[in-house]
Amino acid sequence: MKCFDEDIWKDDEYTYRAAYGFRPNIHAYLHDEDDEDRDCMLVVPGGGYCMCAPHEGEPVALKFYEMGMNAFVLTYTTDITMSVPLGKQPLNDISRTVRSIRKREDEFHIKNKKLIICGFSAGAHLCGTLAVHYNDVKDNDPSLDAVSNRPDGVILSYPVITTGQYTHIYSVYALCGFKPSEEDLKYFSIEKNVSADTPSCFLWQTATDDLVPVENSYLMAEALKKNGIRFAHYVYPEGWHGLGLGNMAYFNRESGGEFVMEQYHKAADAIRNGRSINVSGERINELLTQFDNDEAAAKEKTPDMSKDEYIISLEKAISTWPSLAKVWIDRL
Repeated sequence: MKCFDEDIWKDDEYTYRAAYGFRPNIHAYLHDEDDEDRDCMLVVPGGGYCMCAPHEGEPVALKFYEMGMNAFVLTYTTDITMSVPLGKQPLNDISRTVRSIRKREDEFHIKNKKLIICGFSAGAHLCGTLAVHYNDVKDNDPSLDAVSNRPDGVILSYPVITTGQYTHIYSVYALCGFKPSEEDLKYFSIEKNVSADTPSCFLWQTATDDLVPVENSYLMAEALKKNGIRFAHYVYPEGWHGLGLGNMAYFNRESGGEFVMEQYHKAADAIRNGRSINVSGERINELLTQFDNDEAAAKEKTPDMSKDEYIISLEKAISTWPSLAKVWIDRL
């Protein structure tokens, strides 16, 4: 396996104010044992646009790598402080990433193959936003702007879709601020922007999702059907939000890929050292408590879930989605 990481923006191109020294980047997992061209998977972790969750990054990329694809993980712009609205910065991040990968199709052995984007929760919202708004996004690098940023297919895992009744409001706050305009709410409500040119989608979610209501994926499926877009939609009867691969490694908190937490850690360091931007004292206190709790949770011993009958049955169901998604990819 050939692995590397690299930034997607140059120094003078990236200006997000609350980055705290972070720059969006990709990590690559490429087959190097032959020169065979392969389909490509770009994985986009979730985290409420406040962070990127490790278990939704590298483990997913490695899963599709094992299925024969070349894979990348995108660590895009987020903001745990929720002090500077992200706006279209994450959309610009993923658009440039798709263009950059395609521009190097010979180097990455993906020429004339499918480029799929796979997002989770808020990361799925980002993937969905690109799927419906790819024509809106221009790149300031002419050589990249000439390359298509339209994905060949989109996997939406327990996705945030709507900014309406069933939304995940904190994702909206992170993107648009605490008083979003009607224009922004419409733009970022993906189901309202599906068209006949939207790429094919694979959606999956659990009916009992406790954070992002399952109605989100139903709204997207309905919009896709209305516009004549081929899609697959799987709703599992049980399970909570954020299941990732839903395999035993997930249940035992074995993730890896901590690199996607870079901006979160840089923001935490800035807050602890009095260098935060536009963050109220109340919010700083909330975050300091959260950071302490996160560190304590990371040190907890994880019980062995491999003999828990409920977990075993849940794992058998949820862990099927990558195989189902691969069948869908192969049929695109």
